[in-house]
Amino acid sequence: MADPFRLRPDDRADFEAVLHHALGTADVRGAVGADPTGRATAHLRAHARAHADDIAAAADQPYRSCPAVRRAARQEARSLPGAGSPLPALAVLTPLVAGTSAAALLLVGGLLRLADTLGPLPGSLLAAGWTLALVAVVTGLVTRAAVLHTDLLRRGEHPAAGQVEHARLVWRQELLDRGMLPHLRRHLGPHPGTAITPCSPPDTLTPCPARAREDRTSCSD
Repeated sequence: MADPFRLRPDDRADFEAVLHHALGTADVRGAVGADPTGRATAHLRAHARAHADDIAAAADQPYRSCPAVRRAARQEARSLPGAGSPLPALAVLTPLVAGTSAAALLLVGGLLRLADTLGPLPGSLLAAGWTLALVAVVTGLVTRAAVLHTDLLRRGEHPAAGQVEHARLVWRQELLDRGMLPHLRRHLGPHPGTAITPCSPPDTLTPCPARAREDRTSCSD
């Protein structure tokens, strides 16, 4: 027996976004808009949240494909050069440390030279400072080139990252068209502005029976 469908907690935000969008569509908004108290919209929203798994099950196929796409994206991200290694951090820290050290050596060497300090120390400090400054410039350029290269790889050779967003958008559209809107329309009342009728208990949102729909005034008067 297949396991019952369950909406993952991390996808609840997308469900809420689709619910908000569905409540704003023309026919649903028109049906509940005549209720000045806002109870009709509140009841529809609460009912949809309570039946989230059933609503999302209508878009079961695209929803179940999302985890596979996400796993592929993570695997490709790990395959990028430097992923999971300390090299990117070292590439960023090296120009920073070299530049700071160069500034300190140049400052001290310059002050010693202005003070006419005897000996090779001022010249040595200045030479070391200029060397470190050159290292900082070169490593900074290399780091920038590596970042641009990685970005190009992610956009070109590793399209799975974009496929994750595409799969998510496909699921949300299916959830709206096949799950959310049909559910809300089934539970709208027979007259605009009411989502609950005397045909159902106050805490439920069930449509009138077929017999009552033939004479809709009997459900609302």
